[in-house]
Amino acid sequence: MMRVMIADDEAPAREKLEHWLAEQPDVTVVGSVKDGLSAAQCIEQRRPQVAFLDVQMPTLSGLQVAAQLDPSSAPLIVFVTAFDQHALKAFDLNAVDYLLKPYDRERFARTVQRVRERLQSYQPGARAVAMGRAQWPASERLLVPDGERLRLIETASIEWLQADDNYVHVHTAGSRYLLRRTLHDLLFQLGEQRFMRIHRSTAVNIGCIAALAPLFKGDYEVHLHNGRVLRLSRRYRDMLFARMVW
Repeated sequence: MMRVMIADDEAPAREKLEHWLAEQPDVTVVGSVKDGLSAAQCIEQRRPQVAFLDVQMPTLSGLQVAAQLDPSSAPLIVFVTAFDQHALKAFDLNAVDYLLKPYDRERFARTVQRVRERLQSYQPGARAVAMGRAQWPASERLLVPDGERLRLIETASIEWLQADDNYVHVHTAGSRYLLRRTLHDLLFQLGEQRFMRIHRSTAVNIGCIAALAPLFKGDYEVHLHNGRVLRLSRRYRDMLFARMVW
């Protein structure tokens, strides 16, 4: 069975999709929500294979939800929009499918068939994640797990990041969060304006650096304003020096 999630802030639009999807013998709807944060929560907890995401939603748009996902585990995403300009901007490259409201049964059927075909391909959700990030090249907010739920934090509040295999510890002034992401992918999402890798397993918010102290063989200590001391390896030294404002 194809596990599908629906996210749309308009109840009639959700009900229409629920009804038409229920008629498909190989589809089961595992969630139906009305905002972007709930959509991300549903994807995290219920792991649908396919997500129908409205482009315009409260808290996070459909494209912003896609931008927050891990490309290696993201569901195949069908964007739903009532605005032609969004369709033209986001879908001309035919990276993923979309439904332009108001759509009829024939258009819906073509989408479902395309979904079936694309589920056979490798990492079907990666293209939608790339599209979302192209629209928001540097995320100002990050979804992080907080107990059984997800919450949005400001990326400016993140002081440093520490990789742990396929997980990343996100350190803020008062909290630490564990994301199931690679450091490389998370840095790509956050953008290069604020964060920079200083070690194979460590990245730092440049604005949180208070001082640098030389060690030996080209390594440095990075002293943060909060008192934390991190290691800057010789490999990343020159790149950090070029970014620092002295």
